[in-house]
Order: sequence, then C-alpha cells, then structure tokens
Amino acid sequence: MDESTSREKVLKKIRNASISKTVNPFTDIDFTSPVYNEITESLDLAFAEEFTRIAGKFIFCEDNSEFATNLKAVMESQGLKEVFCREPVLCKLLEAAQIPYSSEEKNLLPARAGLGTCEYLIARLGSIMVSSKQASGRRMVVYPDIHIVYATTDQLVPDLAEALAGIKDRYAGGMPSVISVISGPSRTADIEKTLVMGAHGPRDLYVFLVERP
Repeated sequence: MDESTSREKVLKKIRNASISKTVNPFTDIDFTSPVYNEITESLDLAFAEEFTRIAGKFIFCEDNSEFATNLKAVMESQGLKEVFCREPVLCKLLEAAQIPYSSEEKNLLPARAGLGTCEYLIARLGSIMVSSKQASGRRMVVYPDIHIVYATTDQLVPDLAEALAGIKDRYAGGMPSVISVISGPSRTADIEKTLVMGAHGPRDLYVFLVERP
C-alpha cells in the first residue's frame, strides 16, 4: 500500500510538472562558444600525442613512397604476409609497391590485418572518424586483429564538431548509415577488472599520416 502511495505521489508530480510550464531562468547561456581552449600546436602533433596516449601507434610519412616503406616494416614486425584492403586508391599504392594484399570478401574474416582510409582525424581526441560510405564498409574496422589507417594531413580537424560538420557537407545527398569514432585499440576491463586488448575489435591500431602536398 505504501509503495502504491509513493508511486502515485511521483506520478502526480510528473503530471503537475507537465501541465505547469516554468520560465527558463537561464536565458543568457552561450551555446555557441567553444568549450575547450584553442589548440595552439600543429594538428598533426596534437593528434599524435593524444593517439599514442590511448595506445595507438602513429607513423608520419612525407609521401606515399615512405608510407609503403613503413608499411612493409610494420608487416615484417607483425609477421604479416598480406593485408586486406578494399579501397581502390590504396590497392593501387600496394600494387605499385609490390605489397601483397587481398580484396576478396571471403578473405576478410580470416585476415589478420586490414588497411583502410578514414573520414577525419580528430586532433583533440586522438580519434579516427570512419563511416559506412567508405569502400571498406562497416566490418573491416572490427574483424582484423590489426587495423591500419591511411590518412592525409588535410583530413585533420581540431574537434568533433568540425568532423561532424564535414560529414554533413560531404554527404548532404544521403548520410552514411553508420558513423563511428574510434579511440584507440579495442579494450575492456569488464572481467575481474583485468585489461584485455582486442576484446571487441582490433588489438593493434596504426595510423599512417601522409603529408598532403
């Protein structure tokens, strides 16, 4: 009986609140000014600092030739015989550099490493924005143990707001069904508070940032 009475009291308060509208006492709140301080260092340096802080592996490349050289070194260190890639531009780069790769759908699930692009790099967060509109699709950023991202310096933005605005402008005719922000390798500490890497996605996350002329 007491429980029912308490419930009725709560419902009565909700009904009264919905009927009696109160005037907002905070009419001068500024919702447009930036919340964070402006980034004073270069965006590539800011991104690299935040990205490595969350266990990402950052590699800067002056051009595509250096990207190919560094990618070969990573593949050798990880014992990779090939990478999975479905981005046409990157496939051409891999072919020119004679780097083994596969783009067949049947090879995605068993692939140890996947190479793809991104929409933006968010400097303040050290995060990577990807979408389902990319040739890699939704699954490539989740299935392989090693996720390798090819990005260029013109994809760097200071904050999440700029990245979302850019996505909105780029796909004004039809937004992607999925927009994801990746912050470091997959991890969880749900089981006995023990940190486990690669629980729900890649165990290792690389970003190759290539200088855009």
